[in-house]
This record gives sequence, C-alpha cells and structure tokens, in this order.
Amino acid sequence: MKLTFQGTTSHAGTCPTLYSTDQGTYVVQGYKVTDPEALAALRERGLPDHETAVEVPAALLDVFVPKAAP
Repeated sequence: MKLTFQGTTSHAGTCPTLYSTDQGTYVVQGYKVTDPEALAALRERGLPDHETAVEVPAALLDVFVPKAAP
C-alpha cells in the first residue's frame, strides 16, 4: 500500500494526519479512543477486536478530504 500525505492539523508534526492510498482508501493517524463508554458503544455497533478507532478533529477532514460532487 502506497501512502500519500494529504495534510495535518498538528503544529508539532505528529498526529492527527490524513493519508490517501493507492487503493482508493484513506489512512487516518489520530488519538486512539480509550474511553470505556465510547468503546462499548463502538463494540455494540460491531467494532471487532482486531480493529481500533481513532479520534481526529473535524477540521482535518473538512480541510483535506475532497468534497463529493452534489
């Protein structure tokens, strides 16, 4: 998988960061969700044990994810 840097809202050069891939997908680097209530809700919605969830600011997606055509 080839990653292409799309952008970051981080001032220190760490996370959160957005990448596009050569497979038509995105990779998001963000803060791992560790809140027990949030994790329980994600598990109820089907999040399997081999996956994780990350939290990113809305601005990251607003700025760096192309808008779909209307």
